[in-house]
Amino acid sequence: STLSGGNQQKVAIAKQLSVSPKVIIMDEPTRGIDVGAKVEIHRLLRQLAGSGVGVIIISSELPELIGLCDRVLVVREGRIAGELAASELGEEAIIMLASGVQDSSIQRQAQNVA
Repeated sequence: STLSGGNQQKVAIAKQLSVSPKVIIMDEPTRGIDVGAKVEIHRLLRQLAGSGVGVIIISSELPELIGLCDRVLVVREGRIAGELAASELGEEAIIMLASGVQDSSIQRQAQNVA
């Protein structure tokens, strides 16, 4: 294709939106694209979520998840290791769950004590 990676991703999103979905699932939506295209895609995903479309993002880019998500499910070895609300999101919390150092129940107990 002669389209840039960012434009290819925008076309892929437009195709999904053409059927007016209630939920859109994006796997690594900004991998390999330039910063300008990332900003546009992030803006679009926020607009979709704001309009009531469920947006599920699969990403290994922690700053992207922290900046975009209301809630993050961390998967480790094929299972959900924990869930973090927006107020709990941070790179350290995500890494701890992903590495198996801490599960979300321990994290929540620690926060309730504080």
